[in-house]
Amino acid sequence: MPESNNSTQCLICASPLVKNGRTAAGTQRWRCQDCGASSVRKREDLTHKHQLNDFLAWLLGKQSQSEISTGDTGRTFRHRVQWCWRVEPEIAITGEVYDEVQIDGIYLSSQWCCLIAITGGNVIAWQWCDREKTASWKALLEQIPSPRVVVTDGGSGLLADVAQTWPDTKIQRCLVHVQRGVRRYLTSKPRTDAGKSLWTLARGLTQVTSTEQAIKWLQQLSDWHGVYGHLTRQRTYRNQLESTGTVPERVRAGQRWWYTHDRLRSAYRLMAKLARNGHLFVYLTPELEPLKIASTTNQIEGGINAGLRDVLRRHRGMPAEHQSSGG
Repeated sequence: MPESNNSTQCLICASPLVKNGRTAAGTQRWRCQDCGASSVRKREDLTHKHQLNDFLAWLLGKQSQSEISTGDTGRTFRHRVQWCWRVEPEIAITGEVYDEVQIDGIYLSSQWCCLIAITGGNVIAWQWCDREKTASWKALLEQIPSPRVVVTDGGSGLLADVAQTWPDTKIQRCLVHVQRGVRRYLTSKPRTDAGKSLWTLARGLTQVTSTEQAIKWLQQLSDWHGVYGHLTRQRTYRNQLESTGTVPERVRAGQRWWYTHDRLRSAYRLMAKLARNGHLFVYLTPELEPLKIASTTNQIEGGINAGLRDVLRRHRGMPAEHQSSGG
């Protein structure tokens, strides 16, 4: 008799079945009144549902395989849910045009990366790749119709792809990432007055909540350049330092000159370029303000990405193909 039998008729003689007690496991037993064949009605769909639920509970939880599979060994559990690895999650492409989409990339190993797009805290598309690059970002963006605003940290190759694939979409740069970029150049405790003043400006970015405050912040950035701008243009020439042996290690061999305050210059130019391109305060644009556009990608970093890292931290022994399925 075939393993799967959910029929109310005997599979041998097609006669009606009647209940005939239960098995030792408590499953209902059925008996054919004509030929006397005994059978149980198996629900493969329910069996697979329970197996998948157990698989997901282990994959996304903290319990071991033997703990999830009460009464069985880990080997038995792996054998029972082996088919679950072949279930590839997919997100249906609806064609909906979103007001805001946040995109970010997360490196889950030294060999591969996951690019993610979310809206309202929900993942709407993803793209696996070896690293953040133009082709990878384009593959992600092409899955989604052009939104009104995209919030991004400005990863490698991304902005050019946004301009090409979503030419009418406004770009809001993540202000937290802008702060981190400035801190990378200045540190959190600059020594000079120019550095301290610029770092104070950068720290104030995430506190801008109105158009008036945004205008004031941009004016302060302009004022800073009026006072300290000459430092961003100051140069040091190699022949001035070679005799003293104090050429900085970061200077390339054969380089004739460099900007004396290159880190200060880079920090200022980072914010000045974003201000000039209009990428700092899109979330305060009058026609967009009712939509509550975000100014950071924290929903991805603190939500989706943190969850992915947490899952892989608990199951870091997985092979790469299982890590991508589980993540």
